[in-house]
Amino acid sequence: MKLLVKAPAKINLTLDVLYKRTDGYHEVEMIMTTIDLADRLELSLLDEDQIRIISHNHYVPDDERNLAYQAAQLLKKRFQVKKGAMIRIEKTIPVAAGLAGGSSDAAATLKGLNKLWNLGLSLDELAEIGAEIGSDVSFCVYGGTALAKGRGEIITELPAPPTCWVILAKPSIGVSTADVYRRLDLSRINHPNTKEMIKAIETKDYSKICENMGNVLEDVTMKMHPEVVLIKDQMKRFGADAVLMSGSGPTVFGLVQHDSRLHRIYNGLRGFCDQVYAVRMLGERNILD
Repeated sequence: MKLLVKAPAKINLTLDVLYKRTDGYHEVEMIMTTIDLADRLELSLLDEDQIRIISHNHYVPDDERNLAYQAAQLLKKRFQVKKGAMIRIEKTIPVAAGLAGGSSDAAATLKGLNKLWNLGLSLDELAEIGAEIGSDVSFCVYGGTALAKGRGEIITELPAPPTCWVILAKPSIGVSTADVYRRLDLSRINHPNTKEMIKAIETKDYSKICENMGNVLEDVTMKMHPEVVLIKDQMKRFGADAVLMSGSGPTVFGLVQHDSRLHRIYNGLRGFCDQVYAVRMLGERNILD
């Protein structure tokens, strides 16, 4: 038996850090939405009691460093599954990009193995398990648009934002999220207005969404990697309605409503960046098959 599962990327419309917690994590408040840029996973049942990861991308580990592997092992152990699984990952989402590619692969693995191994778990139960793997995995289980709190695992569903194009550009560098958080000075950040962003999404006010985008990690990453500043400036210059770095970066995204401007920005960025994508927002929450 084989299953195909899509693992969509996410972008942060807002990312705020409130304080450093006693457990070493940061308390965050962020609004995320899924976009139509996705990895594809093929899951096959194995009679042998083992998990096998296959990927042709040399940046994707095939052992316990891989979040999809961790997701499979966690389900296996918790529910004493005696069969195994082969997980073939076809990467489209750039690695170490601030787009939750690894987390989305883990979420897709949880959903796929839930079906493949006949575990009968609900989306809420899968999201709870996902929280043990990584901060963005719970959101990726649900997909759609949501407010995430805690370290990212406390999810409140939001309606889909108005449809628009999302142009993404990733410079040829990776960013360590841990490094960025280590360098973040909580006394010197401008907090985005999360409440106003929620209101803008609920009223489908595109211009207010553009006005209220913000990411407190952006300044830190831009100081470490000037390429991010260059891409952001170019995207604005070519006419994006709003521009922001996603997650801890280094991917920068711009929102655009008009097709004519989309092509100008996309073509202009191709001169600066190898990895440029033009996709739509998905915005709607997942359902279990």
